[in-house]
Amino acid sequence: MSEEVKSPWPGPKGLIPVTSGRAEDANVYNRNYLDHIHVEMRILDAVEPNLSKEIFGKQFSSVIMMPAFSHLNKVGKDGRKPMVEYAKAALEMNLLNWVGMEPDEEFKEIVETGASTVRIIKPFADHGMILDQIAYAEETGAIAVGIDIDHVPGTNGKYDIVDGIPLGPVTTEDLAAYVKASHVPFVAKGVLSVQDALKAKEAGCKAVFVSHHHGRIPFGIAPVQILPKIKEALEGSGMYIFCDCSIDTGYDAYKALALGADAVSVGRGILAPLLKEGKEGVIKKVTKMNEQLSELMMYTNVKDTSSFDPSVLYF
Repeated sequence: MSEEVKSPWPGPKGLIPVTSGRAEDANVYNRNYLDHIHVEMRILDAVEPNLSKEIFGKQFSSVIMMPAFSHLNKVGKDGRKPMVEYAKAALEMNLLNWVGMEPDEEFKEIVETGASTVRIIKPFADHGMILDQIAYAEETGAIAVGIDIDHVPGTNGKYDIVDGIPLGPVTTEDLAAYVKASHVPFVAKGVLSVQDALKAKEAGCKAVFVSHHHGRIPFGIAPVQILPKIKEALEGSGMYIFCDCSIDTGYDAYKALALGADAVSVGRGILAPLLKEGKEGVIKKVTKMNEQLSELMMYTNVKDTSSFDPSVLYF
C-alpha cells in the first residue's frame, strides 16, 4: 500500500496518491476517493425512497447488481457453485445478474437459475469465439451481452492470454460488428474515459460499464471520478451507465449513483460472504447495502432512483 506523501500533491485533500501502479494501489485509490466524498443533509420533506429501476426493459428491485465474476463456478466443499449461488440470490432479490468468463455449459447452468443475466465476453483474438458466445448467450436467455474492452494488454505489454486463449484488440469497427451480431442490448465493459464512451455510443452499444476491472490499468483513476464527464457526454443517448470497483457499501453506491451511474455492481464486497455462506451470505450483504442506500437517499431527500442530485456531494 502507498505511504502518505509529505510533499505537496495536487490531488483532492486527504487522498493517498498511487505510487507503484500495482492493482492494489489503484484499489486503495478507489477506496480513498470514495471516502473523501462527503454529503450534505436535506432532510425536510424526505420520504422512504423507492430503490427500483428499469434496466433493459425489466424492472428490478434495486440499482445494486451482482458482479461479472469469472473463473469462479467451481464446486465448493459444500457441493455448491459460487456463481450459481449468487445468481440464485439475484433471482430471490430481483436484481440484475452478471457473468464473466465461463464455459458455455457453466453459463447455461447459471442462466437456468432464472436470474436475469448479462454475459460479458473476453476480447478473444479469434473473433469467431466472440460471435459464438454472443449467439449462445442469446439462445440460453441472456437479456444482454457485452465485451471486456479493458482486458486487452497483459502485464508483459503484449496481448493477454487467459486460460491459454489469446486475447486481442477491440476496434470501434469490431465493437460495431458485435453489436450488429447481437439481438439483445450490447454493453462495453471497462470504459474509463469519455473517448471510449463516445466510441461505444458510435458502435451502437446500449450501455457502458465504467470500470477498470478492479485495478487492471496501472495508476488508474477511480471509475467514479470519470462518471460525471461520461454522464454529460452520453446525455440524451438513452444509454445506460453502470459502474463498479470498490463499491462495498450502500453509501458507496449512493455516491456513484449521484455522480451519474444508473446502477452499480458489487463484486469483492460479496466475495467473502458468497464463499462462506453461498446465496444466504450474498442476500445478507446486499440487503444491508440496500438499507444503507435507502438511509442516505432519505437523508438527502432523494425519493427514487431517477432523482439523484450531485450537488449534495462535497469533494
